[in-house]
Amino acid sequence: MNDMTALKTIKPGDVIGFSGNSWTSAGVNLCSFSVPYWGLSHVGICGCDDSSMAKGLRLFDSASGAGVRSQTIARGVEGYDGKAWLYGLSRPLYIHECDRLTWHIEEMLGREYDTAGALRAGGKIWAAIQGRFRGEDLATFFCSEFVAEQLSHIGVFNTANASRWNPNHLMRTLRRLGIVQKPVRLK
Repeated sequence: MNDMTALKTIKPGDVIGFSGNSWTSAGVNLCSFSVPYWGLSHVGICGCDDSSMAKGLRLFDSASGAGVRSQTIARGVEGYDGKAWLYGLSRPLYIHECDRLTWHIEEMLGREYDTAGALRAGGKIWAAIQGRFRGEDLATFFCSEFVAEQLSHIGVFNTANASRWNPNHLMRTLRRLGIVQKPVRLK
């Protein structure tokens, strides 16, 4: 890790963005008008699940082949083949927001990965078209849809359709709105 001090500052609701070294990650970046191997191709949100409250924060995401899952932040960052960035929330969550996040994540654990949704959200123009004609589908999740839904559920980010966000567009929007801070590279 490049910045071990950043790991100690992580709080519930913070987002970790990943820039992968695979061709799939490069494809996600090309479709979302970003630089391959540098732009974000995956995101996860930090929070507590009921079983880990005493153990500290965990990383929650939705990944192909695994669906919505929970893992330690260190394992998620170190185990990812590529770069990792911490996007800290601009303000700490209030207690009721943190509780809502925890309860909502608990309901989502184990849901399947939404490959078709990820493909629909892949390009900015295509996602905008699909967002107009397709409603939110929260039966399954892809990574940025999962993060957008969590932030929307706790009232931090207002979105009518979490299914329209790809990782780059979501994080650019959260930065522009001042919801998250400038990213800090973790790895």
